[in-house]
Amino acid sequence: MFKTLVASVDGRLVCALVPVGASLDLRALATACGGRRASLAEPALAERATGYAIGGISPFGQRRRLPMVADGRLLEGPTVLVNGGRRDLQIALAPADLIALTGASLAAIAR
Repeated sequence: MFKTLVASVDGRLVCALVPVGASLDLRALATACGGRRASLAEPALAERATGYAIGGISPFGQRRRLPMVADGRLLEGPTVLVNGGRRDLQIALAPADLIALTGASLAAIAR
């Protein structure tokens, strides 16, 4: 299962997909995005940009499609679970399909 986090990299919003048991490495995310500095986005800003409430942000169907970076662990299993747009709603799909549908790039962004 992966969580979707919204971060700001040099003032630009991006989404990060990391395993639920891991935390986001902001420095690694900034590097993966070609930036210098990253921080988690304010909750209200993340909700406005994605159209989803905190705890239910999905990598799909966002109000404004944000660049997506997924941790490389995404490829470790045949199926990945991600949020479906509200709390307690998950979508299961193949990692390759998630990458294709979101245009995500892969990087080691979790610790």
